[in-house]
Amino acid sequence: MIKENQKKETKLLEHRFIELSRIAFEREIVTYSDFLNLNDQNILHTLPKDKLYSRYVLFGGYDMAERQMAAFIPEALSLRYGVSDITPKEIDYPFCAVKIEPKNKRFSEDLTHRDFLGSILNLGIDRSKTGDILVTEDSALLFINKDLVSVVTEDLTRVRHTVIDSSVINLDRINYTPDFQQIKGTVSSVRLDSLLPLAFSSSRSKLSGLIEGAKVFVNGKLITSNGYQVKEGDLISVRGLGKFRFEEAGKITKKNRISVTIQKYV
Repeated sequence: MIKENQKKETKLLEHRFIELSRIAFEREIVTYSDFLNLNDQNILHTLPKDKLYSRYVLFGGYDMAERQMAAFIPEALSLRYGVSDITPKEIDYPFCAVKIEPKNKRFSEDLTHRDFLGSILNLGIDRSKTGDILVTEDSALLFINKDLVSVVTEDLTRVRHTVIDSSVINLDRINYTPDFQQIKGTVSSVRLDSLLPLAFSSSRSKLSGLIEGAKVFVNGKLITSNGYQVKEGDLISVRGLGKFRFEEAGKITKKNRISVTIQKYV
């Protein structure tokens, strides 16, 4: 029953993408999806290109955003900018950023991503209308559909017991770079199942089950093969564990292993 429901949801999402692409093509306007999680993005990436009427560009408000919105670009706009040149900054995505912070930091609790997300969803906002929530020591940055900004800025007054203020931040002012830990080590190969144990300090046998369990994505695409060859610059996301970027493969050691460097985001 669960698999049947998943298939139905996948088909509905595919039809939605095709319809948005068709509208963009026929009306010569940019159309937008809701915010897409990694599974949704994978469905879009693996949709046969001959089913789409236009190209698309994904963006989530900052580089490396996990939840992203797809903009379907009509041919007229593509020709104006050049197919290979158009970037997210040239597209007016219908979302913005809202900064949420305590009114009095002295009396603020230690708030987590779950705290902020729970308070936002309790306002009746659907998760598909919100992007990433970036939590710092004393505030959070929420990416949200423009139509719902007033709901947050006017109705969200507390997160747990902490009284908060919220304000809209222009996307052009956001220059967010996540913290990362550089990890160096040696692997037998640059296969996906060889890099995961290095990144997450666990055994190869335990982590290979995550790949087969459809929880590992490379550059937003679902990968289910343990033997997938990772390339330099690839971003690997593991649901429930985090993400890392494969920086480079170096020299071969005397034991015929490969020296590698990865950036694990913390």
